[in-house]
Amino acid sequence: MGKDGTVSGRGPWLPRRVLVTRSAMAWEHGRAIADRATALGIAVETLASDRLALGLPDDPRRAYAEAKRTLAVTVAPPSKLRLQPIAPSADWRVDLAEGCPAHCSYCYLAGSLKGPPITRVYANLPAIVAALPAYLGEGTITSRSAARAGEGTTYEASCYTDPLALEHLTGSLSTLIAAFGRWQAPVQLRFTTKFDAVEPLLALDHQGRTRMRASINPAQFARFEGGTSPVAARLAALAEMARAGYPVGLTIAPIIAAEGWQAAYGELIAQAGAALRTVPAVDCTIELITHRYTPGSKAVLDSWYPGSDLDMGEANRTEKRTKFGSVKHVYDAPTMTALRRFFETEIARELPFARVLYWT
Repeated sequence: MGKDGTVSGRGPWLPRRVLVTRSAMAWEHGRAIADRATALGIAVETLASDRLALGLPDDPRRAYAEAKRTLAVTVAPPSKLRLQPIAPSADWRVDLAEGCPAHCSYCYLAGSLKGPPITRVYANLPAIVAALPAYLGEGTITSRSAARAGEGTTYEASCYTDPLALEHLTGSLSTLIAAFGRWQAPVQLRFTTKFDAVEPLLALDHQGRTRMRASINPAQFARFEGGTSPVAARLAALAEMARAGYPVGLTIAPIIAAEGWQAAYGELIAQAGAALRTVPAVDCTIELITHRYTPGSKAVLDSWYPGSDLDMGEANRTEKRTKFGSVKHVYDAPTMTALRRFFETEIARELPFARVLYWT
């Protein structure tokens, strides 16, 4: 593992520019993020107001590229301090940022976030942390679940971002982990990542109240996950976290039923088992999420990645209505049944010490 916290040797993400709003500069954490970026040689622009004037090109492809190279330091609005449920992962969603520097052809943020895909990080971290205790014991996913009550009230930090990908710039994840370590209550912070830069987290006094999950997919699908750490590096980092006393997990997502998926996922599960089975008393969970998309996210992803060969056709798909009336395209029942049976069998064989939290 290198000094920059990487296992793979891939350097940390460095945005081309950092924009800091006027309100963000009023927070010590916002100023610290600006200082970190300056120390890394990144151009930092302090704005005169809270308006983000991005000045992106008219060409959609160039605009996408420029947006993905832009980091904005802003203040989380009051709505972010009113936590929302995040089933089936956790009781509550806590946002340290919105947006991600990775280039994933299936990115679910494409259907969730509006506007150019810049990454926004929040300067008012103390206010975000201060909002959490009001939700203690109030959730319905783990707080009141017989099966998952041992996790306590859970707070998911990876709904709209990958916080580990940004940690060298923000320090926000370390601050939040330390806050949960000091919180003498039945709580758990959760985050999932496609990156491996865990070095800053290993020595934190986490008290077992943070669970890191590695988001993984087979090597044959690596072309759909641009700008991320190799899966082997993610698993090595996860094992390091487990040895440092963290509970850990695997998020196998999105599960893609493309040709050869049985061999590909069988190899992946065996690889995960090899990485974790030598860790003493490892506390490991597994979350299984099949590939799905909405018409809106498909249109955005087609515009972002016009050359992608990710299958988003109608074969072996069916429509699913959400509780809000929107449509998702999910795998049909025979495909879902075959996938689920396969994963249950392979996980029991290769990861008998792990427990599956959910399948969706």
